[in-house]
Amino acid sequence: MEEYDYEELVTATESFSQKRLIGKGSHGLVYKGVLKDKKLVAIKKPITNTSEVVHDNSKLDNEIRVLLSLRENPHVINLLGTSQDSSNNKLLVMELMPQGSLHDLLHGCTTPPTWPKRVEIAIQVAKAVQFLHEGKPLVIHRDIKSANILFDSNWNTKLADFGLAVLKVDSQVSQPAGTIGYLDPCYITPSKLSTKNDVFSFGVVLLEIISGRKAIDMCRNPASIVDWAIPLIGEQRIVEICDTRIALPTYYMEATIRHMLCIAARCVSSNEDVRPSIGEIIRVIEIRVVQRIRFPIWMSFLRSVILLRRRQKLARRWQARCATHQQGDVHAHISSSGKLLLKEVLADITPN
Repeated sequence: MEEYDYEELVTATESFSQKRLIGKGSHGLVYKGVLKDKKLVAIKKPITNTSEVVHDNSKLDNEIRVLLSLRENPHVINLLGTSQDSSNNKLLVMELMPQGSLHDLLHGCTTPPTWPKRVEIAIQVAKAVQFLHEGKPLVIHRDIKSANILFDSNWNTKLADFGLAVLKVDSQVSQPAGTIGYLDPCYITPSKLSTKNDVFSFGVVLLEIISGRKAIDMCRNPASIVDWAIPLIGEQRIVEICDTRIALPTYYMEATIRHMLCIAARCVSSNEDVRPSIGEIIRVIEIRVVQRIRFPIWMSFLRSVILLRRRQKLARRWQARCATHQQGDVHAHISSSGKLLLKEVLADITPN
């Protein structure tokens, strides 16, 4: 990990100018920076004008420690290095995610994502959580939400903001923490910390991806996305949950959405034993969801091949029949069986 000169970061962000501010995490502000070598980075610094500086620094220290414990993964934000100002406040230098957050895409974008893109996002977020839960050491993120899911230049997702994350090897566990709306209501004491807390948060994100509704929206009744969606899922009113800003999904995509909503319902269950592991979620998505997306493509391809071969067979029959008759007899042949064969060809090439 590289140690950056603080003055270089000041220059890179134009003295942490407001116009370079691109986000706010659970424990600091994030700025876009341009280093001397023209490399674009994201620089996170603590909020230093409040009484929470010590608390924020501890979160930055925790984020550094957690990220350093992880090997590189395509679905988790990459820590490039750190720096330190004259007051010993630490700064993080991370890869820049130029396309913003999932929260921005769902709630602030004039062109909402398509259904296939939403499925892709869900799979990538699940794989990020799987990487944390099945790694050594095991990591519990504790703040999985749409604002912490970022997009790189190719619109691939990465999970960010590890200030509240916990390494399971730690002997002391801090008090419950997270974001209202995504926070597991079962997580009320340090002893209740488990991977199921992240699974609950992931379930909320799934509901958010499908509905386009915020996790908590005080302008709606009920305000909680969980309280609103779960009764609808139980009554199989799937269409009412789907984001109304885009066309309703096709038959095959509707089946995909139905499976994802069933997964989400299990994730946010008040009974922790009902909640699946992230590994199980991945298996369900990859086996039941991805195959359903690809199935219509293979069906269309197979149908095209069958039709092509049938047309070729009919054409060969036509040529063979014409060749067996002399020129004077062709007209008579056409008037009988030939007309029937011609109707078969025309029927086959007419689109349904």
